[in-house]
Amino acid sequence: MALNDASTPPANEALTPLPDARRAFRWHDHLSLWFSLGVGLLVMQVGAFLVPAVGTRDAVVAIVVGSLIGAGLLAWTARLGCQTGLASAGLMHSAYGSVFARLPVVLNIVQLVGWTTFELVIMREGTQAIAKQAFGLSLDSVGGALAATLLWGAVLLALLSGSMVTLVRRFVSRFGLPLVVLSLIWLTWQFAGKLQAQGFEAFWQRQGDGSMGLFSAMDLVIAMPVSWLPLVADYARHGQRAQPGKPGGAFTGTWIGYAVANLWCYALGVMVASTAAPGTTLVMALLLAQGGLVALGLILIDELDNAYGDVYSGSVSMHSLRPRWSVRRWGLLIALVCVALALVLPMHALEPFLLMLSSVFVPLYGVILGRLGGGGVPLPAGRNVDLSAAALWIAGIAVYHGCAAWAPQWGSALPALLLTFVLARLTRPTAAGAPSAAVRTHG
Repeated sequence: MALNDASTPPANEALTPLPDARRAFRWHDHLSLWFSLGVGLLVMQVGAFLVPAVGTRDAVVAIVVGSLIGAGLLAWTARLGCQTGLASAGLMHSAYGSVFARLPVVLNIVQLVGWTTFELVIMREGTQAIAKQAFGLSLDSVGGALAATLLWGAVLLALLSGSMVTLVRRFVSRFGLPLVVLSLIWLTWQFAGKLQAQGFEAFWQRQGDGSMGLFSAMDLVIAMPVSWLPLVADYARHGQRAQPGKPGGAFTGTWIGYAVANLWCYALGVMVASTAAPGTTLVMALLLAQGGLVALGLILIDELDNAYGDVYSGSVSMHSLRPRWSVRRWGLLIALVCVALALVLPMHALEPFLLMLSSVFVPLYGVILGRLGGGGVPLPAGRNVDLSAAALWIAGIAVYHGCAAWAPQWGSALPALLLTFVLARLTRPTAAGAPSAAVRTHG
């Protein structure tokens, strides 16, 4: 049974632990979901930014290490959400207090609306490119853009009217995942062949232009999994609890699924950028590859679950603020807003703003993991503001942007994360309160 099923919901589903009887996800469901969410044209486009900023070897190091670290953070948060049964908003309330937590919840909703709108724009542009390449149809006019946007918006609304759990278990796991994997294998084969024809040794020895260092490149790779941090618990809470002495499926499934997808898509973005003719967009380069039309079409369909994931999590967060409306009702409203915004906002110009907004969630979750990770997790019990947690978060944001401005060679994400996690762990309260006010974990 999903959060948005028609059964009578609790007073506030987002702040109430999900009971074991309503948990359906096993480790392969987590893996399928996060592999699917990790695949996308946006990830490949960001991967293409690494070329020619850094050399090939540095790019490989950044992609591998950044993917493992970023996916590890996701997995750790997924484990926390699964253990407690709390949604992301519930974790924020536990760490920061019931009143102050509304600030990061609202920021999360803003970024989710932005990313959903951006996904719709990407899907619209991909549809326009496919229509032109395959059928000679030009959808670049206002009417064509409107039709493409409304098409994907209608599909998104249809998905949101159903059950999230059913969508993940019956569609993503059984049908979507195999098709996307085959598409990635085919595209990798095509562009690996182009690299070989152009001289693989020259590609491997290629040096960067110095505009980006190794740690800055790693920040760019970590940026994508970090952007999912405020969402992962909304899905992981549906995972079956780990048994004593056995690893949890939410942790392993999330880590493996997202790490493989992130690594694969960033690497493919580097390969496409390294072989494409100057001035060729990533979408056009994929289309021009043999069989690229079919592969791009499948990836475009998979892009839809990224938009769905953003809207669903945004609706859970909105429900935490205004529980009188159901998760489903909030989801439909948010989707309609995003479709309208996709028609009027210059989303490519707003992408840097969205990436900047995502940066606040690195220290936010550094504090959450430092305070709540491991052991019993306290539920909000009358606390309005946890001043020390709030101060650590704000300090972490300052460190993040300070490093970006004055020490970019060291990156921003890892220093901010380490600082907030260590300080949050050191200042963690020694007593969580009465046993009845804590959610006990199963290891």
